[in-house]
Amino acid sequence: MKIVLDAMGGDIGPAVNVEAAVNAARQYGHEIVLVGKQEQIRPLLVQHQTAGLTLPIVHASEVIEMDEHPAAAVKSKKDSSMAVGMELVKRGDADAFVTMGNTGGAFATALFKLGRISGIQRAALSTAYPTIKGWSLILDIGANADCKPEYLAQFALMGSIYAERALNVRKPKVALVSNGEEETKGSQLVQEAHQLLKKAPINFIGNAEGKDIPAGMADVYVTDGFTGNVIIKLSEGLGGMIKQMLREEITRTTPGKLGGLLIRDAVKRMSKRTDYEEIGGAPLLGVDGVVIIGHGRSNARAIQNAIRVAAQTVEKGVVEAIERGLEALPQISK
Repeated sequence: MKIVLDAMGGDIGPAVNVEAAVNAARQYGHEIVLVGKQEQIRPLLVQHQTAGLTLPIVHASEVIEMDEHPAAAVKSKKDSSMAVGMELVKRGDADAFVTMGNTGGAFATALFKLGRISGIQRAALSTAYPTIKGWSLILDIGANADCKPEYLAQFALMGSIYAERALNVRKPKVALVSNGEEETKGSQLVQEAHQLLKKAPINFIGNAEGKDIPAGMADVYVTDGFTGNVIIKLSEGLGGMIKQMLREEITRTTPGKLGGLLIRDAVKRMSKRTDYEEIGGAPLLGVDGVVIIGHGRSNARAIQNAIRVAAQTVEKGVVEAIERGLEALPQISK
């Protein structure tokens, strides 16, 4: 399998991308194509033991920076690492594209280069969300602030297929985010989407309130991009606040410091259960190709796991399964 890695993506720089590519090629046996500024990538690559590994470099002279406006950057930077990398996927010269770079830039580039799967009305950004039972998938988390019921139905289908095939969840439970469990609750969008999801070929279990998400009520949570983004950003902020308050209280007194030593191992285990590095990245669902987007702060381990996720998504035929699944939604796909 040939996986393209955006070597310039992320907050840390190309060094961690190169390290992740070497580790992934060694552990998984795939060809990892490093796309970006060759003069920066090559000196980093020679610092690693790469004998027997296939790690070609494809030069791209431009980079979509993390703080750039996505649409403007995609239009002005035709030779960005994202554009060059996704062109390889479009031509069939690679199987998947992975980036830790500008999320909006990756989304816009994917739509421009790969286009949507035939019948898909809107592509959706997804993310893995830690719950008390493991990890769940939430989509959309920001690509589509304004949605129609048909979009949410397609999001549900795509999320269910991805969870079942790539995450190995048998008959994934799909829930619709609302402000009440009853199907009559929620906005007009949610109420109409609920009726569509009841007819969809998925394991739809009804509405989920905000408290149900971290409880792991479902394997897939569906919502519009505005609500999904608020959920994710609120969760990130809340998690950071709890960690900071716990750190302050533990170090405030001598008994607290002693207690902190006693629970240190438990805290480490808890942190691992909520660590995005374990997942690496999440798919951009609905585009006609496999695109995995990771966190900008990702280290080499997280990027390596994102490459693993990309390979699994290709291997399990997620894009093709979505194409076939749309045939079961004639009333939605019109």
